[in-house]
Amino acid sequence: MSQIVISEEALHWKEVAHKVAEEVVRPIAKHFDDVQEYPDEVRQAYIENGLLGVWIPKEYGGHGAGIVALCLVIEELSRACGGTGVAYAVNALGSFPIIVGGTEDQKKLWLPQVASGEKMIAFCLSEKFAGSDAGGMRCQARLEGDEYVINGEKKWTTNGGIASLHTVFAVTDPNSKSRRISGLVVEKGTPGFTVKKVEDKMGIRAVPVVETHFDNVRVPASNLLGGRPGMGFKHAMGTLDLARPGVAAQGLGLAQGALEYAVTYALRRQQFGQNLASMGVIQDMLGKMGSKVEAARGLVLRAATASDVGDKASVNRLAAMCKSFATDVAMEVTTDAVQIFGGYGFMKDYPIEKYMRDAKITQIYEGTNQIQRMVVARNLIKGASDYSYLNDYIPTETFDTYQALSEEELAAAES
Repeated sequence: MSQIVISEEALHWKEVAHKVAEEVVRPIAKHFDDVQEYPDEVRQAYIENGLLGVWIPKEYGGHGAGIVALCLVIEELSRACGGTGVAYAVNALGSFPIIVGGTEDQKKLWLPQVASGEKMIAFCLSEKFAGSDAGGMRCQARLEGDEYVINGEKKWTTNGGIASLHTVFAVTDPNSKSRRISGLVVEKGTPGFTVKKVEDKMGIRAVPVVETHFDNVRVPASNLLGGRPGMGFKHAMGTLDLARPGVAAQGLGLAQGALEYAVTYALRRQQFGQNLASMGVIQDMLGKMGSKVEAARGLVLRAATASDVGDKASVNRLAAMCKSFATDVAMEVTTDAVQIFGGYGFMKDYPIEKYMRDAKITQIYEGTNQIQRMVVARNLIKGASDYSYLNDYIPTETFDTYQALSEEELAAAES
């Protein structure tokens, strides 16, 4: 079992992100949430401070600092604004398919552009009828000569309309069950590729989320990720295992930021002749909130470390665990923070209601938390042989009785 490892380099990028968050992000967070526009000055701050290359390997123009560093950066940014936090994180999500499945030529072509901030990148997987069920997608790409022709649409493309590059997953072999999906890179401005509906969102309003449409979009066959068709589902799942700790870090940052606001408010707000922080009921709430935040942080860092050290046996399970747990904590802590603010917490004049709105989506995207818990359970069941020695301590009467039932009795019992 890999232990949590936080390098000096990761701590450096955490400090850089903290500075950007406090000096650039927090002062403008409310404005861009109100107007629902992308803050280009934040993007410039990311570029000027080298943050867009944190997770990209050094050989492709990045810093190669790893997933732990990425999560620390996302936490700091989200602590100030969940919308700008995900606007940053989605560049990792969009580039991970290239890192996971791209050819050497593809990595050399596109990853340096992302690392430098020259081009932002988006991830096009979900569709109207294929959210958590990614295998049910309908968008298709057929090979014609030396080009792929893409038709269909994608839903909830974060950074859509802003990004210059898009990793798009489409069906290339409708008759295959295991190798029907492939990943392709589509550049902004390609004929037939358009942004349609711009979503009006409850939270993360500073980052655009759109429908992307593909009407006979032609891309070179060399844009097929990995150079082999049918590998897209594997690339997408590998991407999500790397990206889910980042979503968890977004939730963690929102929870941490809301907790800090709640403590500050509780110390200043006077009721019944004393400040809220001196009341037992508020102390109980703050104590639980703080404990949940620290528990989430430990799980996020554990999952991120597993990715960095190549602990393949644990990555899928821990990514699902940290994503579901930390984002549930985000929703719980931000909701409790609003409660501590009382009536003021419900008002947009105060910053805390935005944290609760931003937190909700973290429980939904990149795999709903219900699906993540199924992933965790299946991992546990697959590993049940590790606990086979416990069979000696479980009485067998119940099992023997069940096995002795007739087929008719068994059917009746199961119904």
